[in-house]
Amino acid sequence: MSLLSSVRGPADLKQLPANRLPELAEEIRDFLIEAVTRTGGHLGPNLGVVELTIALHRVFDSPRDRILWDTGHQTYVHKLLTGRQDFGRLRSRGGLSGYPSRAESEHDFIENSHASTVLGYADGIAKAQQIQGSTDRQTVAVIGDGALTGGLAWEALNNIAEAQDRPLVIVVNDNERSYAKTIGGLANHLATLRTTQGYERFLAWGKEALQRTPVVGQPIFEALHGAKKGFKDSFAPQGMFEDLGLKYLGPIDGHDIAAVESALRRARGFGGPVIVHCLTVKGRGYRPAEQDEADRFHAVNAMDPYTCLPISPSGGTSWTSVFGAEILDLGARRPDLVAITAAMLQPVGLAPFAKAFPDRIFDVGIAEQHAAVSAAGLATAGLHPVVAVYATFLNRAFDQVLMDVALHRLGVTFVLDRAGVTGNDGASHNGQWDLSLLQVVPGLRLAAPRDAEQLRVQLREAVEVSDAPTVVRYPKGEIGPAVPAVDRIGGVDVLLRTELPAHPGQDILLVSVGTMAPACLDAAALLTADGFATTVVDPRWVKPVDPELVRLAAGHRLVVTVEDGGRTGGVGSALAQALRDADVDTPLRDLGLPQEFLSHAARGEILEEAGLTGTGIAAQTAAFAKRLLPIRGVNEHRAS
Repeated sequence: MSLLSSVRGPADLKQLPANRLPELAEEIRDFLIEAVTRTGGHLGPNLGVVELTIALHRVFDSPRDRILWDTGHQTYVHKLLTGRQDFGRLRSRGGLSGYPSRAESEHDFIENSHASTVLGYADGIAKAQQIQGSTDRQTVAVIGDGALTGGLAWEALNNIAEAQDRPLVIVVNDNERSYAKTIGGLANHLATLRTTQGYERFLAWGKEALQRTPVVGQPIFEALHGAKKGFKDSFAPQGMFEDLGLKYLGPIDGHDIAAVESALRRARGFGGPVIVHCLTVKGRGYRPAEQDEADRFHAVNAMDPYTCLPISPSGGTSWTSVFGAEILDLGARRPDLVAITAAMLQPVGLAPFAKAFPDRIFDVGIAEQHAAVSAAGLATAGLHPVVAVYATFLNRAFDQVLMDVALHRLGVTFVLDRAGVTGNDGASHNGQWDLSLLQVVPGLRLAAPRDAEQLRVQLREAVEVSDAPTVVRYPKGEIGPAVPAVDRIGGVDVLLRTELPAHPGQDILLVSVGTMAPACLDAAALLTADGFATTVVDPRWVKPVDPELVRLAAGHRLVVTVEDGGRTGGVGSALAQALRDADVDTPLRDLGLPQEFLSHAARGEILEEAGLTGTGIAAQTAAFAKRLLPIRGVNEHRAS
């Protein structure tokens, strides 16, 4: 029986002798490499926290002690040590989530999987325990150096330091990376800490040597001791944490279980807020990951663990790569174009732009709010910023889009990767909110390209706008075949018109948003076979509503909108309002995602469940038509 299989929970882990722990760590790494390369998932971050996680569960008593994880993609080891060792369907429907999940275990106290939030949770939990008089449980927050680049983390630190008698242990997992290398002033600060472990030894040596020196030794030592703070800040700026009122322990080798346990026990007994700074190596123990300079195998698709070749090679082109090539071309032609991202240079496709134009790329760390406001400043000064982030993360910068960019009518383009259903990463990463949130922003223009050519065209159109924010959104994954238009009316592309010889006129207008076009075309074929003359259109720019789309709606007997966003406040709602404003009485029904947090599953599975496939759209539309539309024969008789 392996050591890992004998650990069914933290109590079993505590029973293991210390000399067996390196063997357990090796088994865990072997398990992760074999399991995650088979299913895909976050590999590098978890390989880096094996010893740290073992130490946490040996020192603290989960779930009584609350161990909270920031972002959460590094909790695979935590899952293994808390009784969840079936990784066969990791991140698939019916399998383990790739993030903490309350539905899975009492050891997953929070489900946050957006970075920089854990310290706020920890602050609130520690306060609640103090108010309730609970003194026999600990609150432990694990946060990476990348997540510490987010302003939300520092707002929490400012509040945590307020009460010196409120126990709270903050473990900084410092691997010099978020997705890629951590950047910014905080990264430099932590790098300095890594290089100054000899400071305390130097001070101890100085005290001993100077105090042996007759007459002048003691005064010199006292002067040095009095200047300790300034000296320490110069050579070991942990003083920054101490200035906040936070006890600092470290830096500690995060792969030395005994050292980490010792530091955590000291922190546990302190009785106030303590930072334990652990140095770890992302991808530790798996040479291909350690040698991958881009992101240390942050997240991998299913692959051969020996060759690192994909199990199912992709034969297509990704949306992200098309954007990356187009923004590179635009950058060559537009010297005023600059790009911004929030710790996702590689994932959003900006690496080629960064290589070509290193002075025109800004990675602001995990700080989407700052990205938006900084973009507003760049635009104010005469440049055109392109802010590329995942759609789900723009939620965090909504106020800045509204009040700093839109209010000032600034030409900033936001490019939203992973819009709509992303699937395997679950509720926090599905980009299903942008179409609803951004509808309320005055002046904002929003494009949803349906194929690669439209992405290129609409990105070029977006960066030409200098007096309002623009947004271009597209999903995760490969781009499908081109979907040509048969006509254009105003700014609206007509993708299909079907007519039935038995009667004139058009019955149904299907309004397809972005990548819903192929499914809508499939639905139109089924509807035509069912006796409904159908038109399929792509508005291209879904905000503001094109007046020609309103006129097209007036010429049909039923309008059905189809979008891969939430139905509440989405494109369908906006078009319905535009029809009311124009006194167009054509009934409208909107199809989209349910307004709920969607569990992890494949994109296709989620779309099918939501009825957003060709057959699903056709069935729902036919039901609407048969219920809402007058019987054609009756209409014709009355007209005669």
